[in-house]
Amino acid sequence: MTKLGFIGVGNMGGAIIKGINGKLGNTAVFAYDQNPDKLKDLRFVGATAASSAFELAKKCDYILLAVKPQQLDEVLAEVKSAANESLVIISICAGISAEYICERTFANAKVVLVMPNTPMMLGVGASAMSHDDKVSDAEFAFARKIIGSCGITEVIPADKMKEVIAINGSSPAFIYVYAKGFVQYAQSIGIDPDVALRLFAQSLIGSAKMMTESGMTVDELIRQVSSPGGTTLAGLEVLERSGIVHMAINACEACTKRAYELGQASK
Repeated sequence: MTKLGFIGVGNMGGAIIKGINGKLGNTAVFAYDQNPDKLKDLRFVGATAASSAFELAKKCDYILLAVKPQQLDEVLAEVKSAANESLVIISICAGISAEYICERTFANAKVVLVMPNTPMMLGVGASAMSHDDKVSDAEFAFARKIIGSCGITEVIPADKMKEVIAINGSSPAFIYVYAKGFVQYAQSIGIDPDVALRLFAQSLIGSAKMMTESGMTVDELIRQVSSPGGTTLAGLEVLERSGIVHMAINACEACTKRAYELGQASK
C-alpha cells in the first residue's frame, strides 16, 4: 500500500485531501498540521491524523508540503531527521526551489515542484509541475494524479517554475482586478452589481472554454466577436491604445522579478 502524507492542512492542502478522496486506489492518506483544529474532520475525507511532520516523513512514500514559508525550514528539518531518503517530496510552496529543499533535507532528495492556484479549492485549479531526474516516471505520474484531483496539470521545465507563477498562480488576481472595472461600470450606469458580476463571470467561463475547445486561436476568437464598425471594436480600440497587452506582460515580468528576489532572500 502506498502511503501519502500531507504536512499542512490549510486551504490548499485541505482542498487536495478532499479532491483525492477515493481516487488513489490502494493508498493510505495521513495529515499533520500545527493547528490541531484542522485535523478534526479528516476522517470524513478518508485521511488519518498524524502527530508530527517527522512521523509522516518516516513512514510515508510521498509527502506533500503545504505550509507557510515561515514554517518550512522547521518542517524540512523534521523531514531530514526522519532519514527516509526514498521519500518523494511534493512541494506546493511558491518560489521554493528543489535545490532549497535538497540543501535542507538530503542531497539526493526526490523533489516534485508544484505551482497551484486558488481555484484548486473548488476543484478547478490549473497547476504547473516539474521534477528532477531523481524522480521516476511512475513517481511523477502518481504526483500528477494527486494534484490533478483538483483541476488540470501541465508539466514545465524546472527552471521555469518562477516564471510560471504569473501565468497561473497570480493571474486569477489580475482577472479579478479586470472584473472590478466591468462591475464598477455596470454600477455607475444603474445595473445591479451582483447581476453584472454573474454575467461577467459566466462570460469568463465561456470565453475560457472557447479558448480551450473551439480550435480557434486567440486572435481568431477576437475577430469573431469584433464586427467592423461595431461596439466591440470601439472598446478594443480603447484597450489597444492603453497598451493592455504590454501591461499584462509588464505585470508578469514584475511577478517573475519578485519571485527571484524572494528566492534569493530565502537562501
